[in-house]
Amino acid sequence: MSRLAWIPIALVVLLGGAIAQSDNRIDLQRPDAPELVAFGDHAVGVRTLGVVDPDRIDVLSTASGAEAPRYDRPLTLEVWYPAALPQGVAEGGTYEVVTRDGTPALLAGRAVRDAEPAADGGSYPLVVLSHGYPGNRFLLAHFGENLASKGYVVVSIDHTDSTYTDQEAFASTLYNRPLDQLFVVDEMDRRSAAGEGFLSGLIDASRTGIIGYSMGGYGLVNVLGAGFTEASTQLGFAPPNGLLAERQAGTEAYQASFDPRVRAAVAIAPWGMPAGFWDAEGLAGIETPVLFMAGSEDDVSGYANGTRAIFEGAVNAERYLLTFENARHNAAAPIPAPRETWATGTFAHYADAVWNTTRMNNVAQHFVTAFFGLHLQGDEAMAPYLDLVGDAVAGVWSVDDAGAFTSDHTYWLGFQQRTALGLRFERGAPAAE
Repeated sequence: MSRLAWIPIALVVLLGGAIAQSDNRIDLQRPDAPELVAFGDHAVGVRTLGVVDPDRIDVLSTASGAEAPRYDRPLTLEVWYPAALPQGVAEGGTYEVVTRDGTPALLAGRAVRDAEPAADGGSYPLVVLSHGYPGNRFLLAHFGENLASKGYVVVSIDHTDSTYTDQEAFASTLYNRPLDQLFVVDEMDRRSAAGEGFLSGLIDASRTGIIGYSMGGYGLVNVLGAGFTEASTQLGFAPPNGLLAERQAGTEAYQASFDPRVRAAVAIAPWGMPAGFWDAEGLAGIETPVLFMAGSEDDVSGYANGTRAIFEGAVNAERYLLTFENARHNAAAPIPAPRETWATGTFAHYADAVWNTTRMNNVAQHFVTAFFGLHLQGDEAMAPYLDLVGDAVAGVWSVDDAGAFTSDHTYWLGFQQRTALGLRFERGAPAAE
């Protein structure tokens, strides 16, 4: 083979490495992305924290009929925040992660590791990210970078016993998920108020939002006020000795756990409705504004009998439902499948067979920006982005000769012409409204 014949092979190898790196980016924004996807004015920093919730019940060591032992529960957190970058320091960095089967992978984004927080912006609303089962703190990382650039401190949890590297019995996830979310709100608030480390004065936890995916959504629905049914606390796969009754609808202990700091939430494909964890009484306890997202063909959490049923049952909340037509369980939340998963058979853990993941991420970022902007930042200019024709295909694009929208224009605000197909957006008003 001649020397020239090797040139294309070398180029393929070099380009293959570049493609693999770009495929693992969590900050991609497609040319057809809706308007509010654009990154905000802040540079983004990121740090990793280890925290411990003392004296938590140890579900995995609890025997039937015996007193539950307790332990100090460790959690690893990834924290994104508005940053102040020194002159000459460019945005960008990488994340060393593992994929669904434990394969190492490298993600790339715009956050700068250990950057100094922006000191001139006062305190920022808090957003907590809660992954599925199994998952890890990077599964929803695209929300972390995007929201931090818009003036939020975003904290993503590695839920112990529920990650790719330490997955344990499902009972631990069922018990610990809402408690982890509430503890992280407490701990971030405490550190900011106490002047502890880089979080000193950085967080206004009275304006907290939570984004939960799958089992993260399950925990979130319970945190918001939907107590578990009595029947669900006795399921064979539930924690022993009826431990879930601590968060059962109508009980004094559960009512006392409501956290008014949580002012808005995004529940993506929340698990639990078909399994009987909620009923009409429980769901009526939700009064916090909620944005639900789901694929219409979700075969894990369910759609008509799952996310949609929760949306319809939360009758006392201002609520919205964004539906990705024909998508399954991986709609909106997971980052694009790392290139490494293409060879290991775990691609399907992240991806959808119909929708492009970056496209779904962008749509989700757009609506989360509007929803949290309205409810956590008090920006009334975000309200029109949530006031839409229900079925996107019914929207009319109409402009005059000067390119200005006419009175009969009903296309989804913030979406480019012909780009909102396959989506539905519905609003449910509180019963008292």
